[in-house]
This record gives sequence, structure tokens and C-alpha cells, in this order.
Amino acid sequence: MPSHAIELILSRQLADCLSVPVFIVDPKGNLLFYNTPAEGVLGQKFEDTGPMPVGVWGSSFYPHDEKGNPIEPDGLPLVQTLQTQLPAHRTFWINNLEQKSTRISVTSIPIIGRSSDFSGAMAIFWDNELHL
Repeated sequence: MPSHAIELILSRQLADCLSVPVFIVDPKGNLLFYNTPAEGVLGQKFEDTGPMPVGVWGSSFYPHDEKGNPIEPDGLPLVQTLQTQLPAHRTFWINNLEQKSTRISVTSIPIIGRSSDFSGAMAIFWDNELHL
């Protein structure tokens, strides 16, 4: 993650060590990284997708409610955290990149630097079918 804030670099390092899926974005919402456990839920390795703008990842996974109604990017916890710089949480369904529908719970948190600069956000999520 060259030329990114140290907080984002350290967040990626932390994500690499966690056993739960993690998604990291910069302040503009660009996807910077998701870890190996996230690959199983999302249906594709990060090395195959690479970084993505919010407009792409916000719709690529087709987030939807229990009735199949699409959830706009503004309704996603990670986007809410980007807008408010506050934690957010929601349970919803996604179609992963293999078109498998999965119910996930997502908790997003802001990444704030020591100088109080907003560096981005991190989402921790899990497949509700799995028992962690």
C-alpha cells in the first residue's frame, strides 16, 4: 500500500493476522484490501480483483435485503462510516463474485490517525451461516 497513511498500512497488517473477514477502504471509499478470510465470503481472491472504487465494490456484490431488494451504497455500513466517521452495523445479503447469495453481518469502524485525521475505514464481517 505505497503512499498511504501509516494507519492504513497498519490496518492491513492487522487484517492479515485476523481470522475474520476484513475490508479496508481509503477516505474516498476506494477498496484498498481485503484479507484471506474475506476471499471465501466474497468469492474471489484480492489479488484477482485488486483495488476498486466504491461505485464498483458497492454494487459488485449486489447487496440486498431479505426480499431481494437492492441496497444502495449509502445503506451499507462502510459507506455510512465514510460519510459520518462513526461506526455502523447492518445485516444483509450479498451475491458474491461466484453469484452465491450469502447473509452477512457487517460492522464498520473509522480509522483515525494520531493527528485526528480520518484515514479511511475498516469493515469486519462474517457469513451468518458460519459459526465463529
